[in-house]
Amino acid sequence: MATRIGLMLPRPVTFVTGNAKKLEEVRAILGNSIPFRSLKLDLPELQGEPEDISKEKARLAAIQVNGPVLVEDTCLCFNALKGLPGPYIKWFLEKIGHEGLNNLLMAYEDKSAYASCIFSFSLGPESEPITFVGKTPGKIVLPRGPNDFGWDPIFQPDGFDQTYAEMCKEEKNKISHRYRALALVKSHFAEANYTFPIED
Repeated sequence: MATRIGLMLPRPVTFVTGNAKKLEEVRAILGNSIPFRSLKLDLPELQGEPEDISKEKARLAAIQVNGPVLVEDTCLCFNALKGLPGPYIKWFLEKIGHEGLNNLLMAYEDKSAYASCIFSFSLGPESEPITFVGKTPGKIVLPRGPNDFGWDPIFQPDGFDQTYAEMCKEEKNKISHRYRALALVKSHFAEANYTFPIED
């Protein structure tokens, strides 16, 4: 039986992150479907629209790694604030914490929000990155659950009475914005039928 040969990548994909919790979730969701290694790189903090930021980070990472890379950007978007804090959520959280994020919505009746995850994949320095976007709608609530992963305690996805932080990992990983984006990444890799060198 003939096997369709896909594009041979020069090395396994490098997933760029220095966040141990994020890496744990990505490994749990992807399993063995895509061979990858993780690497922390110092990339500039860019400004602009989320997909543009993610693409540019993939371009810069591919140059540094000189090979295939996968980068991820996460946004928490408040509908009352027209999508802010969005891609700047990391810095908002660092400066004002969960209480401050709740206070941003104090004057608004609309507490709805959505979590967005954008993965950008580049085959290498000469390739245009491809983006994959996953979104999970929900609302902003007072913090509940363990305070060990970013803004998870204040985001309650629609259809659930628990925040991300209160959910067991398996449940969160079936409905999260990261899961939805990675499902698209997996589909792309399956369709492209990339092959990888065998590492010693």
